[in-house]
Amino acid sequence: MRLLDLFCGAGGAAAGYNRAGFDVVGVDIKPQPRYPFEFHQADAFEYLREHGHEFDTIHASPPCQKYSRATKSCNRDNHPDLLPEVRRLLAKIGAPYVMENVPGAPMASGAITLCGLMFGLKVFRHRLFESSAILLQPEHVSHKGLRVGDGMYSVAGSGGRWKTWGVVKRDVSKGTVVEWRDAMGIPWMTRRELTQAIPPAYTEYIGRQLMAVLKQEKAS
Repeated sequence: MRLLDLFCGAGGAAAGYNRAGFDVVGVDIKPQPRYPFEFHQADAFEYLREHGHEFDTIHASPPCQKYSRATKSCNRDNHPDLLPEVRRLLAKIGAPYVMENVPGAPMASGAITLCGLMFGLKVFRHRLFESSAILLQPEHVSHKGLRVGDGMYSVAGSGGRWKTWGVVKRDVSKGTVVEWRDAMGIPWMTRRELTQAIPPAYTEYIGRQLMAVLKQEKAS
């Protein structure tokens, strides 16, 4: 099964889908020298229009800055809202798809939330996943008693002050690159790449569900 990974970054999502059994091809507008699979530097929209029909399924992670809590509200209008157009093109292609973004993004009903605690990771890193297929969500493990700096990491581009469930902690250690890689389950990325990445555990979980759907469709 071939999976197209749009807005792929350095390949966190791709690694998870590969573990689930997919042959992954990544596309990003920027060079991604550490992407671990076949990669094409191209505009995601153009590539999707020209080649989307060649794939069994498609994953898209449009830029999240417009919705991210890390973006100041006064600056959010300076970032593009790509979700509606990506969703429209994915629906037009007709293959099963997954679209990922941050909490606060206007995802379709039925989107699931994944958290690092669901997979034994040392990050909370909530992410939303919308799909044309029905996705099941694991039990959301309680965060009670857990805070960034207490064995957990906030893998983000800014540091020194983290809001965690109503608690503000100042001067929290950002952690080393090695600690971040371990926390995310991603051993090959730079610090900057990690701040934009999806833990592979998330997409391995989703990919196994997608694989089952695709095999059922081909069998029917």
